[in-house]
Amino acid sequence: MMQQKRKLQIIEWEDLDKRKFYSLGVFMTMTTRATVYPFTLIRTRLQVQKGKSLYNGTFDAFCKILKAEGVPGLYRGFMVNSFTLISGQAYITTYELVRKYVSGYSSNNTVKSLVAGGSASLVAQSITVPIDVVSQQLMVQGQGCQLTRFKLKPKMVMATSKNKVTFGQTRDIVVQIFHADGLRGFYRGYVASLLTYIPNSAVWWPFYHFYGEQLSRLAPSDCPHLILQAVAGPMAAATASTLTNPMDVVRARVQVEGRSSVIETFKQLLAEEGAWGLTKGLSARIISSLPTSVMIVIGYETLKRLSLRPELVNSRHW
Repeated sequence: MMQQKRKLQIIEWEDLDKRKFYSLGVFMTMTTRATVYPFTLIRTRLQVQKGKSLYNGTFDAFCKILKAEGVPGLYRGFMVNSFTLISGQAYITTYELVRKYVSGYSSNNTVKSLVAGGSASLVAQSITVPIDVVSQQLMVQGQGCQLTRFKLKPKMVMATSKNKVTFGQTRDIVVQIFHADGLRGFYRGYVASLLTYIPNSAVWWPFYHFYGEQLSRLAPSDCPHLILQAVAGPMAAATASTLTNPMDVVRARVQVEGRSSVIETFKQLLAEEGAWGLTKGLSARIISSLPTSVMIVIGYETLKRLSLRPELVNSRHW
């Protein structure tokens, strides 16, 4: 009976009013990204610094960036990064469509979520990587300018120091990347990104369902399903982040430092900083992933409910 109730909570792709779904989805995605972006920036700086040359950890980085660069420093590169809204919508669409396709071969939620999550990440990363390459170069400017081979022109640095965010900075970085590496430069770290985010996405969804099922067995029968989902999401995020963080460190270094080999970058990281280097930025990554997961789970589930086709609203009981 409990399993049947859980199944009623899953709204499938064909149940949705697509116009509502996409319009509300853009707002939800933008709000989520704006909330967690400072920790994304901190994670990137921690991952690409040598040892502890600039920061001793997440809290130390937050305080130093806030003191030296102000609040705008925590949002450096955000305007460029906001274009990942496109990949966010591509992710959602791919996830739902692949899930629908796989349901024709398996009714197991774990199988459907694993395949759909991995496929969605593959599509999304193909769109996201060029945006990430540019936004990460902007993230490590300012106090962290020694972390990258690309530097803003003096007038751009001056504008940055006055907390003026301009697209001139973005254009300057784009031109430098193109002159140095050509079009391939915008896909630097693509393989590392796939090796990071496909497993992360593929692992997150099965763990999300697993933790949700375990919590439903332990929780009182009158506990709202959405609360269980809101708890299961962060637990899945922490698990997935921990498992995939080593490759995320390698990905950041490949993209920011301009390296060409994932394997060589991995070996050099181990040689210089040992196994501990593979955990760099993990706390910032988990901190950013927890609220993201809560917002995604609550927001996404609410979004799907609000986007139900009118004729199905009365047939669903939450």
